[in-house]
Amino acid sequence: MSTNFHRSTTTTPRAVALLVATLAAVLSLLVAGAPSYAAEKTEAQGWARVAHLSPDTKSVDVALTAVAGGQILFDLTDVAYGDVSDYLRLPVGTYLVEMTPTGSPENATPAISEVISVKEGQPITLAVLGKNADITTKVIDDDLTPPADGEARVRVVQASTVADSVDITTTAGMSIASGAAKGQVTGYATVTDGPWDLELTGGSLTNAAKVDLASGSVSTLLVLDNASGGLTIKAISDSGSLSDTPVGGTNTGAQPVVADTAPTSVLILSGLGAAALLSLLVVRRAQRHPAPARRR
Repeated sequence: MSTNFHRSTTTTPRAVALLVATLAAVLSLLVAGAPSYAAEKTEAQGWARVAHLSPDTKSVDVALTAVAGGQILFDLTDVAYGDVSDYLRLPVGTYLVEMTPTGSPENATPAISEVISVKEGQPITLAVLGKNADITTKVIDDDLTPPADGEARVRVVQASTVADSVDITTTAGMSIASGAAKGQVTGYATVTDGPWDLELTGGSLTNAAKVDLASGSVSTLLVLDNASGGLTIKAISDSGSLSDTPVGGTNTGAQPVVADTAPTSVLILSGLGAAALLSLLVVRRAQRHPAPARRR
C-alpha cells in the first residue's frame, strides 16, 4: 500500500479561530477608542454670542464664518436693538463676524466686520455699542460660574448713549453698579436670589426696573436707551444653572454647532477594513502552511 500525502487548500479550524479572535480584538478596540476620540475633540471648544446694543442702528443679519476653511457656521436674521443671541458652541479658533443691515442686497458690504478668537472653555460676547456714526465693537469675556444655592450672580453692561455714567441700586440700598461709564462692563455681584426692585440713575435721568433672579443663575443687566430718550434696563439670563452651560439656543434662533469629530461609523469601517486584511493574511498563511493530513 502506498503512502500518499494530500495538501489541503481549505482553511483549518485553527485559522478560523484565529480569524474570529482577530475580528473581535479589532472591534473591541474601536468601540473603546471611538468615544474617547470624540470626547478629546469635543473638549477643545468655547462659546460665542452677539449683542446688538447700538440704538440708532437698524436690525442686522449676522454671519459667523470660520477663518480656516471659510465655512459659515452661524447665520441670524433681523437682530434688533437690545437683542442678544444665544451662545454658539464652537471649536477653538478664529472667526469672522459680519453684520449687514437686514434687507440689504445679497452681496452688500457688511456694516460691521470683526474678528474674534474662541478659546477653550471660555464664553464671550461680541457687543456692538454706540451711535451708528461712532459705532464700536467690544469683545466681553463672560464668567458663567454658578453661585451657591439661594444666590445669583449679576453684572451690568452700560450700553446707554444718553448718560455718561449710571448707578444701579436696589430699593434696599445695595449697590449693583456705581458710576458705570459708557461701554463699561462691571464685575459680577453676588446677591440673594428672587425678585429685586432696582433704581437706575444717570445724571438727571432716572427709572425703575424689576428683575427676578433665579437661584444659581448668572445674568447681565443691559442699560439701554428707551424710546423717549431715557434709560431702561433689560435683564439677560446668561446661564440659569450649571446644567445650562451654553449650547446654543432659543432667543433669536441660534442653533448649536459642535466641533467636528471623526464619526464613529468611519472609525468602525476603517477598522473592519483592517480586520479584513488581517483575516486574508491569516487565511493565506493557513493555505501555504497547512497541517499535514493523516496517513491512510
